[in-house]
Amino acid sequence: MSIITIVALLVFLAIPEGISLGGHGVTQRCRCISKETRFIRPRNIEELEVNPRSSHCNAIEIIALKKGGQRICLHPDAPWVKKMLEMRKLAGQTT
Repeated sequence: MSIITIVALLVFLAIPEGISLGGHGVTQRCRCISKETRFIRPRNIEELEVNPRSSHCNAIEIIALKKGGQRICLHPDAPWVKKMLEMRKLAGQTT
C-alpha cells in the first residue's frame, strides 16, 4: 500500500468517531472559561442553566442568560449566586 492510501484510510476511519462524539448533544469540555463573582441584579437575569460536574467537565457551571441575550458564567461559590440559586430552587425556576 502506498502512503497516500494508508493516510486516506486513517482519515476515513477517524471521521466517523469525531462525528459520533459531537453529534449527540454532549458537551465535550467545560463551557465557562472565566466566572463572574460581581453581583448581578436578579431582575436582570432571565434564566439560569446549572450544569453539574460530569466526565466532560469537572466543575459545576452556572450560566445566566441576561436580558438582552448575553450569557455569563457565574461563580458557584459566590454568596449571592448561592442565595439566588436557593431562592430560584424554592420558586422552581432553576433549569
